[in-house]
This record gives sequence, structure tokens and C-alpha cells, in this order.
Amino acid sequence: MLGFYVNFPENIHKITRFTTSTSNKRLQQTLTKTFHNLNNEIFCLEDIANPSLPQCTVIFEFGIAEANNFNYLDNEEKNRLLKLIRKKPFQVMDFFCAIRYYKTKNKKKTPLKFDYYMLRFTFNKKSVETQVFHERGPRHISPEDVANFIANKINETFSKKILRAFKAS
Repeated sequence: MLGFYVNFPENIHKITRFTTSTSNKRLQQTLTKTFHNLNNEIFCLEDIANPSLPQCTVIFEFGIAEANNFNYLDNEEKNRLLKLIRKKPFQVMDFFCAIRYYKTKNKKKTPLKFDYYMLRFTFNKKSVETQVFHERGPRHISPEDVANFIANKINETFSKKILRAFKAS
């Protein structure tokens, strides 16, 4: 089943809840397009997290779950997912995120150990919960930084902030 990973871990490292001012369908379409656009985009580590490594670049790779596997979110997979969302939005969407790190010294790029994350988005009326699981790697970017980075990237695609961290009253 596309969008759901049957072996998603139970021991979650970070849970973040957001209220949303858009429909689940529109949020899921934006999430899909954002992950597709972020694939292989190059960032400075400082732009994402408090850097533990100076002069380090970061490259994200996102994939969507399908039963026991994850499919790289290329154009074909993005279009397939958007078509399903148009028909009926998902209750849960699971993604894999590989974060590649490269240290630059004297114009030479050296690969470092990667971080591997699993992300689960659970959609409710007017809210979404994000679960972040760190599978392995050095954690140069924390689970909390991953959740915040994604929320910020989604908010950047709208004229006003649509995801707001949930505040318990």
C-alpha cells in the first residue's frame, strides 16, 4: 500500500504536532512536492541545524513508503502519489529520508557518514502529527531539526504560515 510502511518503528525519537489552516489534501500535495523538490538540493549544514561540522554541505533524499519498501520520490513517483491524493487523501504518510553529508576542504568534497530517518505524518482534521525516527548515522541533524526544517519548507510554499506548532492550553 503506497504511503504506509508496515514496519514503522514504535520507538519514536521526536513527535511534533502542528495545527494547520489548509485541507489535508492540499497539505499532502504540498508535502509531496516539497520532498520531491528537496531531493538532491544542496544546503549548508548551518541552514538546517546548529552545526557540529564547519564547512559541511547536506543533501536530502526522500522516498515514499510502499508496504515493506520505500520508493525514491522522482517525477514518476511524485505524479503517482499526487494522483492518489487527488482521489482520496491519506490518513498516514510514511517517508524515508537519507541525509548525506559532505565536508569541503580545499575545494575537495569528502563524503561523511549519512543519517537515515523515517518520518510518519498522521493527518487529522485541522492538525498533523509528525513522528521522526532516527534509524542510524551520526545525527549531525537532530530529529527535532528535521521536523522543524520540513515544517519551515512547507510554510515557505504558502503566502501565510499554514503549519503552527501545537500549543497545549
